[in-house]
Amino acid sequence: MGSVTAGAAGAAGAAGAAGVRAVARILARPDGRGGTALPVLEGEGPLALRRTRAGGSEAKVMLVGAMSGPLGGDRFTVSAEVAEGARLHVGSAAATLALPGQAKGEARYDVRLTVGAGAELRWLPEQLISVRGSELRMATEVELADGARLTLREEQVLGRAGEEPGRLTSRLTVLVAGRPLLDQELSCGPGAPGGWDGPAVLGGRRALGQLLVVRPQYATRPVEPRLLGDCAALTPLAGPGALVTALAPDALHLRRILDEALRSLG
Repeated sequence: MGSVTAGAAGAAGAAGAAGVRAVARILARPDGRGGTALPVLEGEGPLALRRTRAGGSEAKVMLVGAMSGPLGGDRFTVSAEVAEGARLHVGSAAATLALPGQAKGEARYDVRLTVGAGAELRWLPEQLISVRGSELRMATEVELADGARLTLREEQVLGRAGEEPGRLTSRLTVLVAGRPLLDQELSCGPGAPGGWDGPAVLGGRRALGQLLVVRPQYATRPVEPRLLGDCAALTPLAGPGALVTALAPDALHLRRILDEALRSLG
């Protein structure tokens, strides 16, 4: 077991006029006995981390939201480093709700992931829900070494049932051995560039997601592109990756599409 800290005290995790500042850090490395150790497992304020039971050589961590948020003005940062030869699975206990807050300005949620050679990260959080009146900018930055393996899922739901969404901007950047594999950004909701809800983008659907799978063999044997139903597609990337993008009327249908795609990719 690694060290575990969680608390709302201190400048980083305390609420103030400018919102909450909170950081969570995970470091996974081989334990020398065929498993994965977590020498660093630290969370502040709303970002609590818990190690859970896992099988084989993989360590599993759950991100548990200890407070509401992110709210307007909040700044959350989650980082995970998987050292060479380690295996880590990160999930979350519940959906994340982007909510309006008393502090002015947008909230930020930054995710920074680093995976070493021969290591594997499965990053599979629950969906992010953009609530009416909220404003969130989310950025996920991934750095992979040659030979690293990654499974990354992002799911975003625009508004709760029968509700208009807030403003959501999401960017995903992935590098493999310092070379770009994927860099994309999408903005939705009030104030987003025109056409975000038109037929060329969401077409009135309120759940959108993507599944990125990086495997060394894809560099020489890319997946075959194909449609996955009416509103989802599998696309090979220029490198060791495959990307599934999907739209759905709600979170349940979206998860079914992505789960089926993941099973087909193995």
